[in-house]
Amino acid sequence: MGRPRSFDEAEVVRRAADLFAARAYDAISVDDLVSGLGVHRHSLYRTFGSKRGLYLAALGWSSEHRIAALAARIAETGVGAEAGAETGDPYELLSGPLRDEDLGPGLDLLLLALVERAPQDREVARIVAESFALLDGALGRALGAGGGQGRAATGVAAALLGLRALDQAVRPAVDAPAAGAALLRGLDRR
Repeated sequence: MGRPRSFDEAEVVRRAADLFAARAYDAISVDDLVSGLGVHRHSLYRTFGSKRGLYLAALGWSSEHRIAALAARIAETGVGAEAGAETGDPYELLSGPLRDEDLGPGLDLLLLALVERAPQDREVARIVAESFALLDGALGRALGAGGGQGRAATGVAAALLGLRALDQAVRPAVDAPAAGAALLRGLDRR
């Protein structure tokens, strides 16, 4: 009989989501995971099967917790001027003030998964699609269910990810808050 697990699996998955959100999948080695998570290599493989198994668990957790929380907040508070247009901050764009440590890693991991892993991994693509379905559904409800709002919701979700990518990649060169404010003004004209 093996030894009992000496780590909290849920905490390891949450922390792995943060690691994978900060760096691309291929940029993180198993050694990086072992040292960053404080889990022995053997325990990591026994629990998750592989680096990919841990990645899928982390991506799924992020979708279920971070993206679902964002979707719930969007559905609750709506979009437009009332939902944070005063500052134009891209994280206030859709659902009022959101703390970067809560939202940032969820969007970062979703964005990385979308461009890096989803094109070659069906399971990653499925989780990414589920995440977008959560966001699109919430945005569709917030924008109003009629007409072409489904397409508008998809566009707003893509804009949110785009603003996050620009903010992270070229922060000094792009004024993401101003772009968020411009998008809000456009939504208010609908």
